[in-house]
Amino acid sequence: MSLLEVEDLAIHFGGVKAVDGVSFSVAPGEVFSIIGPNGAGKSTIFNLISRIYKPTRGTIRFDGADITAFQAHQVAPLGIARTFQNIELFDHSTVLDNLLMGRHTHRSTNFVQDMLFLPAVRRAERAHRRRVEEVMEFLELEAYREKMIAGLPYGVRKVVEIGRALAVGPKLILLDEPASGLSVEESQDVAFWIEDMRRDMGLTVLMVEHDMRLVAQVSDRVLAVANGKPLAQGTPSQVKADPAVQAAYLGTEVAQ
Repeated sequence: MSLLEVEDLAIHFGGVKAVDGVSFSVAPGEVFSIIGPNGAGKSTIFNLISRIYKPTRGTIRFDGADITAFQAHQVAPLGIARTFQNIELFDHSTVLDNLLMGRHTHRSTNFVQDMLFLPAVRRAERAHRRRVEEVMEFLELEAYREKMIAGLPYGVRKVVEIGRALAVGPKLILLDEPASGLSVEESQDVAFWIEDMRRDMGLTVLMVEHDMRLVAQVSDRVLAVANGKPLAQGTPSQVKADPAVQAAYLGTEVAQ
């Protein structure tokens, strides 16, 4: 059974067909990547899955449930977390506080309990803190715990955003260009983390990425899109060898 199923997904902005007839499924524990040139509709697919956009047509199913008509705030509690192509963090808060934001969907106490700081609230706060500390250890962010986001290098901020998504405790994590703007060494760290997310955390990973080395290293299957339409789907080597993909995205690089 697939964890995520996308069927005939489309969204039109006026006369522009940003996504047009995209279908794929992602199995539990799989790393599935979406590739394509700029403007191909990759991040738009993520916005549709996370319910930021309402599709013109198509169906999105997650863990057996049809979520096509869900609101954006209903998605994270189901077990879907994401990062963004442009980093979306609270610049004037610490790394710790940003990661704790990822725990808001697990809030189980009410306003009165919070105001009185009752034992249930204290227990919940300790549980949230333990989870965030585990994520910081996993991503080697302990040294930045009390640092403000605004003062951090770009690469560290990218990692913090991944950490906030992991703090949600998802079943499926959507990584939107996690290696964008990173050095070769930092991109390799991302590859190790993705492999550990699957092996140690049992996560399913859906990734949009331009770094084909990273895609080839971590992906079980790949979907190539261009102009909002699917071009090819298969293993990284199968997609890499597809003539339509070479012409639309990879160019002569794929033949080397």
